[in-house]
Amino acid sequence: DGEGKIRLPVIGSAAIMLQTDYVRGTKDGDILETQQITAEVKAKLLAVGGKETELSRRFRIYLDVVLNGLPFLPHRPLFHPAAKLGRLEHFTVEVLDVVDVVVSKLIRFNVNDNADVRAMVERGLVPHRRLVERFESAVDSFAVDARIERLPKIVRNLQQVERDYLGAPPSKIKPPEWMQ
Repeated sequence: DGEGKIRLPVIGSAAIMLQTDYVRGTKDGDILETQQITAEVKAKLLAVGGKETELSRRFRIYLDVVLNGLPFLPHRPLFHPAAKLGRLEHFTVEVLDVVDVVVSKLIRFNVNDNADVRAMVERGLVPHRRLVERFESAVDSFAVDARIERLPKIVRNLQQVERDYLGAPPSKIKPPEWMQ
């Protein structure tokens, strides 16, 4: 069914809005770069739906392609078909799992990220055990990243979510062995 179509993996707030009843204003829809999104495909996507395009002005949101290694994601991020979009002729759109979106938001955790996470927890879409498992998987993937020194802050963000939104005790996340 998706043969010959380009896979567009949607991450961030756009991913949660495409699979839940959650809505908030956002300026961009992030697509995770893949092998299928070549320089040519990326250029065409951005020419049609990137910043300052007719499409972005009409829908007040633009497409952005995010480098694959940039987000804080579990080792194997979980994606689901974007059922709300129906069938598309040239693309297969998939959305990042809600719990994986929550994990990805913990690296930056600004006001919008915090609101997104809280809304997903309030909807009962973030089981504590699963959040911790997916977070630990992201830590394992992040261990070889140059940004690893940010890990203590990311762990504190997770613990804030556990304490303030889930009413759970903070997890003891172990740093990679070489950091200890």
